[in-house]
Amino acid sequence: MRITPRKEEVEAVKALLEDPGFDSADQMAKALIKEIGEILQMRDWIALVHTWSDGSRGLNWAPFGSEAEARAFASKLAIGGTGRLVKLYAPGITLANVDGKKGWKGYCLHPDCGHAPFTHSAASAARGACQIPTCPCDKFRK
Repeated sequence: MRITPRKEEVEAVKALLEDPGFDSADQMAKALIKEIGEILQMRDWIALVHTWSDGSRGLNWAPFGSEAEARAFASKLAIGGTGRLVKLYAPGITLANVDGKKGWKGYCLHPDCGHAPFTHSAASAARGACQIPTCPCDKFRK
């Protein structure tokens, strides 16, 4: 799986590495693993889904970071049958659209919000306000 780090991902990991509040390397390692896990949940992936020549279910491989990576992997297989690519939508994005993802690119940067832009009103007097009833945000900031 090839991962190209994004700026906001690097910033989140760097903040943990530079945080003087860790008492041990174990604490820092656990925090890094949790943060990187959350980061990877915010990405869409590709799966290679295989069917045997007789039409029965075959083998599946995932995750791949791009269609090109999945196709390159498939070209190296010599097992017969057919394959197709399936997009795996990010579970973190689904959850963040409901719960918010503060400070994450593509989400409201208001310190009390963090919901996706489409949850913010485009209607006249309410323009910019988050439409999640429990959210105190009053203005969407790009």
